[in-house]
Amino acid sequence: MSITLKYIDPTYMIRAVPSNASDNVYCTLLAQSAVHGAMAGYTGFTSGLVHGRQTYIPFNRITEGQNTVVITDRMWARLLSSTNQPSFLIAKTAHEEKKKEEAEGDSFNL
Repeated sequence: MSITLKYIDPTYMIRAVPSNASDNVYCTLLAQSAVHGAMAGYTGFTSGLVHGRQTYIPFNRITEGQNTVVITDRMWARLLSSTNQPSFLIAKTAHEEKKKEEAEGDSFNL
C-alpha cells in the first residue's frame, strides 16, 4: 500500500515577527484546550481566550459577524510598528478618515 504524506509548517506563513515566551505559552494553552475539547467529544469549535478564560467557541459564532479594522487607531499603528510593516496610508487620507470617524462617533452620542 502506498501513501502520500505531506507536512506543511505554517509558522513561516503566519508570523511576521519571531515568537517570544508569551506567544509560546499562549499557543500551548490553545493547543491543550483544543485537545481537551476534542477528547470530550466536541466538534465544530475552536479554542480561545474570552475575558481571560479558556473557552470553546463554536465556528458559527466566529463567522456570524464581521469585524472592522480602524486604520487610524493606535492599535493598528502598534501592529504596524511591531511587525515593521510600512504604512501605505497617505497622511492627508488618514486625516480625512479620522475626521470621518469622529463625525460618526459624534452622531451616536446625540
